[in-house]
Amino acid sequence: MANVVNAVSSSPCVDQVNGAQVPYWQDTAIVVTWDDWGGFYDHVLPPLLSAPNQGQGDYQLGFRVPLLFISAYTRPFIDSVNQHDFRSILRFAEGNFGMQEGALGFADQRSSTDLQAFYDFRQRPRKFVIPTNVAASFYLNDQRPAEPPDND
Repeated sequence: MANVVNAVSSSPCVDQVNGAQVPYWQDTAIVVTWDDWGGFYDHVLPPLLSAPNQGQGDYQLGFRVPLLFISAYTRPFIDSVNQHDFRSILRFAEGNFGMQEGALGFADQRSSTDLQAFYDFRQRPRKFVIPTNVAASFYLNDQRPAEPPDND
């Protein structure tokens, strides 16, 4: 992941935005999340959105998973106030691309957050580099046989 982020943040490529050339990094957001909780203890119980068949139906949230929001406008912080979920990513995409809320279906209609807490366009864009000891070429040239993603 570090190599992907570093490649985007140091890319010489540019986009044309309102007649100006803008480096990719200044109009890119990278959202990293996990697809399950990994079996680790979490002291916070998943919230009950509503009783079944009373509003949310059978849709309920599960255990918390990490989410990283990486961009030139992200400030270092942990959001312990808002409850984000996978639907928040859809709501962020709608807001970012000028789509109507709910345009992506029932899941984003139910979202209560849109990840705005993670970035501030008023600040100057920041360069971002994740230290890593493994070069990107290692992954590009890896000849090891593929393994299932969850083999542990």
